[in-house]
This record gives sequence, C-alpha cells and structure tokens, in this order.
Amino acid sequence: MTARTYTLLYVADPMKSVAFYEKLLDRPPQDVFPTFASIALNDNHLLGLWSTAIVVPTPTPPGGSEVALVVGNQAAVDATYYDWKAKDVSILQPPTDMVFGRTFCATDPDGHRIRVFNESDPT
Repeated sequence: MTARTYTLLYVADPMKSVAFYEKLLDRPPQDVFPTFASIALNDNHLLGLWSTAIVVPTPTPPGGSEVALVVGNQAAVDATYYDWKAKDVSILQPPTDMVFGRTFCATDPDGHRIRVFNESDPT
C-alpha cells in the first residue's frame, strides 16, 4: 500500500504561510481553507500548514526541527540558495559543505527551519 503522508507545521496564519511556500517552491497549493492549507512536495508527500488556533490537542512549543528538502547536487543547492535570496527568504546558514553534503538553512514566517541539501556519496 502506498500511503500519502504529510509533514505538518503549526502556523499563525495558514494563508500567509501557503503564500510563502507557494512562492518558495513554485507550486500551487493543493488544499486551501481558512485554518489549513497544503502543498504537494511530491506525488505522495504534502506539506500541511495548520492554524495553531484550532489544533487539538494544543501544540506545545517545539524543540528543534526542520523541513529538509533534498536536491540533486551541490550546484542545485547553490542555485536554490540564490533563488530563495532573490525571493527575500530569511537565511540562517549560507551554503556550507558538511559531512552529509552541501547545505543551507532558511526560515519561514513562523520561524520553522527549512534545510536544503544534497546527499554526498558516503563511499
């Protein structure tokens, strides 16, 4: 069975957040309601943006977490970084080579971290 999965982010304003992610990912939203919106990341995985005002049970402030997006290679990491900079996305970490590959980290309007990276060849 292939199940559709979601990554859910609790957000203050789903309409503001969906507009941010639509611009960031160059994709239209899949679902848009006043208190919830989603954007498909691929055929089976969606990013859900859920209003903190109605989530039950009430969420507690998170520890540290990120949405991670894998891109094809180091050049794609850099190209995505420059694209997002041009879109005025807040950048927490510029492109950096780390043990797992090239990466950068950004933040959305609610402070959720978004990491873009390419997977290095472990051999």
